[in-house]
Amino acid sequence: MSSQRFASATLEAVRSLDAAGRHEESYEALGRASREGDIAAMSELAHRLLIGDRAPQSPSHALPLLIEAMKGGEPRALARGAALTAGGVFVQQGWEGALQLLGQAAAAGDAAARGQLQCLQPARAPKADWVTMAARVPLAEWLQPAARVALHDNVQRVPGLVPLPVCAWLMGRAEGRLQPALVYDSVDRKVEVHRMRTNTMAMYDYATIDVVQFLVQARMALTCGYRIQHCEQPTILHYSVGQQITPHFDFIDAKARDYAQQIEEMGQRMITFLLYLNDGYEGGETTFPELGIVHRGTPGDGLYFINAHPDLSPDRRMLHTGSPPTSREKWVVTQFVSSKALRP
Repeated sequence: MSSQRFASATLEAVRSLDAAGRHEESYEALGRASREGDIAAMSELAHRLLIGDRAPQSPSHALPLLIEAMKGGEPRALARGAALTAGGVFVQQGWEGALQLLGQAAAAGDAAARGQLQCLQPARAPKADWVTMAARVPLAEWLQPAARVALHDNVQRVPGLVPLPVCAWLMGRAEGRLQPALVYDSVDRKVEVHRMRTNTMAMYDYATIDVVQFLVQARMALTCGYRIQHCEQPTILHYSVGQQITPHFDFIDAKARDYAQQIEEMGQRMITFLLYLNDGYEGGETTFPELGIVHRGTPGDGLYFINAHPDLSPDRRMLHTGSPPTSREKWVVTQFVSSKALRP
């Protein structure tokens, strides 16, 4: 039996075990197959160990498995290695190396890697092989601050933050991942569904965030004067007609009982950065009632605002709301930027 067929049989058995809720058995099956040299099982197990998905969370055990699968040319492992390298997550950060791995993943057949490279190509670039496409991604354009237009000392509009193909890629990635939007209550220190927010969201972690998303983070961070390491994991928000988020703050509230501890652990949410992904809807404005600002973004444009004072204390002028679309749907990326570096 070829290694490819063996790998397919292993993963099919694992999927059946997971569907039956037998996650411990699926974890053990992946471990056995990995020890026998099944590179697809190694890749799957590494993904799970990275974040504790139906397995113990253990990046130190995930990385050797991921590296071994990458050496064997496993497409998904190469794509994950590209993303981790782009973000400097558990490995040395390097944009050129990340794109090289992304090109290898695309050449090996990874559909997500191919989609990323296609949306990152310069305008009117001729057809080329995947490795060439990886090499001509315009990193210099991504890794510089974008121009800003001040709407207020604390609110900046960012025209042309990312190209339109990237917007389309991000919306496509979120489809099938949407869930009811969550709200973080810093006073009670819990994340929950709340009546103040009726939209849906797609969340990402270190097993799902991709190179494109890390490039968007880098562009945002440079534009607002932070390093990418200060970015929390991104979220894509989707608003259908009538869905909204009512007036709220994004900072860690000083009224929280363990405010000092939260600031020590997570930092203050200094910046909220929005990237507007689509148009064609009515309504859906971002509004700051205390500042008298009502803003409607266009695809590829950004908007960021400063939630706290330099001493990290909350700025209560930064009350804001996401109004409901009155026709069609609205898509937006939301990115929080912390005062504290969240990884080395």
